[in-house]
Amino acid sequence: MNEKVPDNKGHFGIYGGRFVPETLMPALIELEAAYRKYIKDTTFLEELRSLQKDFIGRPTPLYFAKNLTEKLGGAKIYLKREDLCHTGAHKINNALAQALLAKRMGKSRIIAETGAGQHGVATATGAALAGLECEIYMGSEDIRRQSLNVFRMRLLGARVSEVNVGSRTLKDAINEALRDWTTNVGHTHYVLGTAFGPHPYPVMVRNFQSVIGNEARKQILQVEKKLPDCLIACVGGGSNSIGLFFAFLKDNIRMIGVEAGGHGIASGEHAARFAGGSIGVFQGCKSYLLQDDDGNVLGTHSVSAGLDYASVGPEHSFLRDLKRIEYTYATDEEALKAFELLSRTEGIIPALESAHAVAEAAKTAPALPKDSVIIVNLSGRGDKDVQEVARIKGIEL
Repeated sequence: MNEKVPDNKGHFGIYGGRFVPETLMPALIELEAAYRKYIKDTTFLEELRSLQKDFIGRPTPLYFAKNLTEKLGGAKIYLKREDLCHTGAHKINNALAQALLAKRMGKSRIIAETGAGQHGVATATGAALAGLECEIYMGSEDIRRQSLNVFRMRLLGARVSEVNVGSRTLKDAINEALRDWTTNVGHTHYVLGTAFGPHPYPVMVRNFQSVIGNEARKQILQVEKKLPDCLIACVGGGSNSIGLFFAFLKDNIRMIGVEAGGHGIASGEHAARFAGGSIGVFQGCKSYLLQDDDGNVLGTHSVSAGLDYASVGPEHSFLRDLKRIEYTYATDEEALKAFELLSRTEGIIPALESAHAVAEAAKTAPALPKDSVIIVNLSGRGDKDVQEVARIKGIEL
């Protein structure tokens, strides 16, 4: 791996960069300087580590899914239990760190976008802990399918602003958050929730999430006395996946990122950027994007609100070009089956996002020897998705 990636302007090869209005450049430069300062600051790092342990609940367990392993009849499957983090997903790792950073930057207000709602809940949690005002932008379609998380955000003191334009999902929520930030850069910090957007967000979010892979590496060596043969994680913007993968990039380990296949690639109703997209510039950076021949952003679809996004983090595009990471997709139907499979075999209800990774594990594990080891990043728990799954299956609650 090239140690100079990204470069000092945030480029991962041809990807990444900083494509924003001039009004946001001072805020991004200020953020980059603060991040570079505090990531080396002993007091900041000690506070973050203390909160990771006592507030988030780290390290999260690496759980051997014995029943699932036996049912699939192949490789051993371990689950990195990010669903056991405080607030129920990996999102808190990044949101809390950015809230602490914003407070040190002298900001009084933080804003965020959210699709599945977990990043919104995590940001509202960080704001409450740090004593900051908080506003969350969320598409009306996502508000409908994630009503429980909307209530949680409001309970934590955040204002939830409905975005009722465009596809009314994550893409449009990000647009509104960026407009807000442009207007209020003086006292507001934008807590972007994934490894995407203008520099320094992709590298900053990846580094805040890399605690996942750092822990998993130590844990698997302790229990199996060897590194895993395969890592699997779902990919929306890409923070939970790069958070797991990053610690293993220098090792000869197979890594699989799973996008949202929706109703299938041929249907056009999906969010599989690598299967159906092309290179373009979107919401602050250059990466793979679902767009038409004229560069217009296409609509997306996924049963999981958190994977329902038109682009993907630039580091993922870079690593795909290097053939360091494989990217595939799981359809809605496959994800729903995996949602039930893990629930019934292990007593663990996964987030629909994470169920895409479980679906890929169900395909991959049977083809591997029984002494092989797979780690699946269980990025979040499924409480938030139970009502939506029931609606899809026609069950009244």
